[in-house]
Amino acid sequence: MPDKAPENPERYDDDARVSDGTASSAGVAESRPDDAGPASVSDEAGDSEARNSPGGAHAAEKPRKNPVLVWVKEIVTVVAIALVLSFLLKTFLFRAFYIPSESMESTLDVNDRIFINLLVPEPFALQHGDVVVFKDTQNWLTPVVKKPAGPMDWVGDALEFVGLAADDNEQHLVKRVIGLPGDRVSCCDAQGRVSINGVPLDETYINPAEVPQPSPFDIVVPEGKVWVMGDNRNHSADSRAHQETNGGFVNMEDIEGKATVIAWPVTRWTILDNFQDVFRNVPAGTSGK
Repeated sequence: MPDKAPENPERYDDDARVSDGTASSAGVAESRPDDAGPASVSDEAGDSEARNSPGGAHAAEKPRKNPVLVWVKEIVTVVAIALVLSFLLKTFLFRAFYIPSESMESTLDVNDRIFINLLVPEPFALQHGDVVVFKDTQNWLTPVVKKPAGPMDWVGDALEFVGLAADDNEQHLVKRVIGLPGDRVSCCDAQGRVSINGVPLDETYINPAEVPQPSPFDIVVPEGKVWVMGDNRNHSADSRAHQETNGGFVNMEDIEGKATVIAWPVTRWTILDNFQDVFRNVPAGTSGK
């Protein structure tokens, strides 16, 4: 019998795809399923490296900070810096005081808060007309009995220590410098005026509410001291009233500083003047004795 005619050769899927014009690479990929395994493992390893690398996609995904804690930290930092700066200013540049009496009206009113410049009288020299705060080492004031400490006194003490509150120590005084070392200061001429080195003064800073009562004196300011008077002449126990103690003079070393500005109340904000025009014609004094 004749041999059986050969049937059509067996067709594989790969051949069919090629003959149909389909890309053979897809078939190759399907015919090699095992090839996908290593590729998948490699991709996962790459992803893992990307996540773990410093610049990876997940590097920015750090634990979020509590915004409240961040805010509190910033506030504490700002307050700490402010306290340090305030302490440094109070120690080296400025210090706050309050005015307890009427002796300097109307330049300074009772309960005014002032800032003094600690750089005067050293390294910067005093001038005629400067308003100064000084320690009461000559016992001009009546000793004040210290009040018992209250439960909240520490708050005021702390604020005063860092310079955020005025010094309420009542053993300081504030007056205006009239005589410098070597000056001859006298009172009164025919018009009731004070004279320095023979030149009478038209003191425009004196409280205009009252005419000063004559209080005769004639002194020469020694070296290292000054002669001070209050602007409210009829209500100021100044150098005139304490000539039995240290001649009425204030030691330079007792001067805390020069008053420069009224800081409180707000309605009284002003820079304090030393009225150099009043002293413009005053000649230099002799060397102090």
